[in-house]
Amino acid sequence: MKNESNAARKPASPSEPTNASSYGGPERRRHRVFVTRNTEYHFRDGFCIAVRDRRTGDFLEGHLALRRRVNGGLRFFSNGGIMPNGGDPQPGESLYFSSDARDPEAAKSRELVTSPLESVERPPRALVDAYPSRRKS
Repeated sequence: MKNESNAARKPASPSEPTNASSYGGPERRRHRVFVTRNTEYHFRDGFCIAVRDRRTGDFLEGHLALRRRVNGGLRFFSNGGIMPNGGDPQPGESLYFSSDARDPEAAKSRELVTSPLESVERPPRALVDAYPSRRKS
C-alpha cells in the first residue's frame, strides 16, 4: 500500500495546479478589460467587443477598436523613444490596433493607439451581460 495519497502528492508538472493562486497553465478566462484614463476596452476571446466611456459609463457604439484584435502594446518614453511589445499590453503601455492588410476593407480601417493603460481587469458578470452585443431587444 502507498504511504501518500493523491491529495498530498506534489504536482507532476508546473502546469498542474496545487491551488488557484499557483496555477501556471494557459489563461482560460474569456473576458478582459483594458482600462485607460478615459476609456475601458472590453475583450472576449481576444477581440474588442465593447468600448465604454469611464466618465459616463456609456458604451461607445462606433469606436474604431470594436471587432478588432489588439496587436500589442507601445511604451512611450520622455526622450521620444517607443518600445513595442508584441505580447499582451501591460499597464503603462498603450494598446496598439493595426489595420489588417489581408482584410478587403483594410483601406477603410486605420491604426489605433490608445492612451497608456492604467490596469487590466476582469469584468463583473453584470457588466458582461450589459455589453451592447449581448443585450436583447
